[in-house]
Amino acid sequence: MQTRPESLLLNRRGLFSDAGGGFAGLALSQLLHRDAAEAGESHNHLHHPPKARRIIQLFMTGGASPMDTFDYKPELERLHGQMLGPKEKPDGFTAPAGAIMKSPFKFAQYGETGRWVSSVFPEQAKMIDEMAFLMAMTTKTNVHGPGTYMMNTGFLLPGFPCMGAWISYALGNLADNLPTFVVLPDAKGLPYNQRGCFSSGFLPAVHQGTVINATASQPVPDLFAQPAHQFAHQAGDAAGFSLLNRINQRHADAHPGDSRLDARIASYELAAKMQLSAPEAFDLSRESQSVQTSYGIGNPATEEFGRRCLLATRLVERGVRFVQVWSGPQGATDNWDNHNNIEKDLPPMAMSVDLPVTALLRDLKSRGLDKDTLVIWTTEFGRTPFAQGSVGRDHNGGSFVTWLWGAGIKSGATLGRSDDWGYQAVEKKTWCYDLHATILHLMGIDHERLTVRQNGIDRRLTDVHGHVIHEVLT
Repeated sequence: MQTRPESLLLNRRGLFSDAGGGFAGLALSQLLHRDAAEAGESHNHLHHPPKARRIIQLFMTGGASPMDTFDYKPELERLHGQMLGPKEKPDGFTAPAGAIMKSPFKFAQYGETGRWVSSVFPEQAKMIDEMAFLMAMTTKTNVHGPGTYMMNTGFLLPGFPCMGAWISYALGNLADNLPTFVVLPDAKGLPYNQRGCFSSGFLPAVHQGTVINATASQPVPDLFAQPAHQFAHQAGDAAGFSLLNRINQRHADAHPGDSRLDARIASYELAAKMQLSAPEAFDLSRESQSVQTSYGIGNPATEEFGRRCLLATRLVERGVRFVQVWSGPQGATDNWDNHNNIEKDLPPMAMSVDLPVTALLRDLKSRGLDKDTLVIWTTEFGRTPFAQGSVGRDHNGGSFVTWLWGAGIKSGATLGRSDDWGYQAVEKKTWCYDLHATILHLMGIDHERLTVRQNGIDRRLTDVHGHVIHEVLT
C-alpha cells in the first residue's frame, strides 16, 4: 500500500478547515479526494484492459434446485422411488436421504444450443443462447451460512471482504454521486449471515455494500430531515459542517494514519450528493409504463423482484459499479430452500424472478449497457436428487448451476457436467474461486495480484485457489 504524501495530507486538512460548511465544502472535499487519487492515494488495481465495468449479481437465497431448473436428468425418471442414496446422513443434510425423486416439472430444449430448461423458467428459456452456463459448480459445505459466505467472500467463516467490497477497493467508483457497491435485499428480509454477506471485512469500511430498501418510501433512510426537525435547514447544515470540519482536523492531527476518518468523511460527502441524485435514480415512475410492465411491475407475483431489477438497471446506468439483487430471505420459507414440497414451493419463487430477470437482460441490451455490464445468476449450493420426506429436497453442495451474461461472455457456452443424478459435479468442476477469478478478470483485475496484507498474510478474494474460466469468455 502506498504511503499518503504528507504535504498533500496537510494541504487537504487546511483546505477542509477553510472550506466552510454545506454543500460547497463537501464538493471541495470531493475534489480533494480526486486530487489525492491522482497523487497515488487511491487503490487502482487495473491490471489489463477490462471487458466489464459494472456488475449485477442475482443471488437465489436457499439453494436453487439444479435438476428442477437448468440441469435436466432423465435418469431420475428411470430410478424414481429407488433407495440409492447414502445410508448415513451426510454432514449438513437436515434428514436422512430418501428415495431417488424425479423432477415434477417438464423440460424442453430451447434455442440454437438446444439447452434443456425446466417449465418453471419459460421466460429465461427464451434468452438461453445469450447465456454461458457453469454446470458443475461445487462448494465445501451443505450449510446455508457457510455456503453463502463462501459464494460471496471465498471463505466459509465471517470476517472476510465480499466480492463487491474487493471490487470497490480495487477500482473505486464510476460516479461521484452514488455508492460504488449497492445491495438490494428481498423485501421479506436479509439473507443468511445478514449484513455479513455485504461486509468489507478487513478492508476499509467505505467499501462495504450500501443496503437499499427499494420498497420503502425512503429507500435510503435518514437521507433527508424529518419535517418535525425544523432546525435542519441549509444554514444549520453549514454551521454543523463547519464545526465538523474543525473536529475532523483535530482528530486527524491526533491520529495520523487512521483510515476510519477518511471513510466517515467519504460517507458524509456521498450522503450529501445523494440528496440530489438519489430521488431521480430511485424514482421508477420515470420509466415508461411499457418498461415497468416488462419487469412485471403491477403483477403481485413479480412486482417486488421486478422493481429491484429495474432499479439495478437504473443504478448501473448512472454509474454504480456493483449491484447485488437478492431473491429470498434467510429461513425455512419464502426462498429457494425447498425442503418440504419442491412441486409446490419452487414455482412461486421461480415465477417471482423469471420475467424480471429476462426483462433485465433485454433492457440492459436496449440501453447499450450489455457491452460493459456483466450479469451473474447463482445460489449458495444445490439440492439432493433424493427426496426429503416424500416430495422435498435437502441441501447439496455437490453440484449446482451458475450462469453469466453480458460483457466478455461467450454466448451459448457451457462448461462442466454433474453426474447422472445431479448429485456431484464430475467434469470440469468450478468453485467460487474460479467464478471470482473470472469476474475479476473481466473487470481488468488479476485475482492473484489483488492482495491486502492482513495479520501477516497476503489475503485475496480467491485465497490460494482459482483459475480464470476462459471456456466461457470471448
